[in-house]
Amino acid sequence: MVYDIQTLLQEWESIGIFDYVLPFLIIFSLIYAVLTSTNLFGKKNKPVYVLIAVAIGLMALRVGYVQQFFAEVFPRLGVGLAILLVVIILVMGFVFDKHKPGWFIGLYSIAGIIALIVVFNSFSELNWFGSYWWDEWGGMIIGALLIIGIIIAISVSSGPKDGQPSGNQTPGFSLTPIRGE
Repeated sequence: MVYDIQTLLQEWESIGIFDYVLPFLIIFSLIYAVLTSTNLFGKKNKPVYVLIAVAIGLMALRVGYVQQFFAEVFPRLGVGLAILLVVIILVMGFVFDKHKPGWFIGLYSIAGIIALIVVFNSFSELNWFGSYWWDEWGGMIIGALLIIGIIIAISVSSGPKDGQPSGNQTPGFSLTPIRGE
């Protein structure tokens, strides 16, 4: 029997490769990688890591949310990556080498925007943003992310620069009160 790629993919879809096997492999791989890289139970307990990853992978597939989300997010991810690849090819093909570092910041920004659009559209298609859950918790999540972003920005930018004194040593200005006042 001669197979073309379309027939093969249709057969795989009919036996559940895309709905169960591939999502399970992704979840299993990510959980196993996190457990082994953190050495949560020591280096000699890899069988325990395998069992935990298998259990989490199988439990994640039980209800159907994972299959629905993967069916929405990965086609959009493919389109987003194609757009990003086209932008990278066009920009890097016409930009001088001395200007490329500045353009990388823009490309990272474009990639971040594409990622947000992919995730937002996938959530919207699954009606996660139209649910009562998002109405109840959405503002708190966005507020928490903003606060975390501000904390990270302040902590990254407020450290002393190399060659500059640390602490409050600005001439003529002090936050500590002078004794006797």
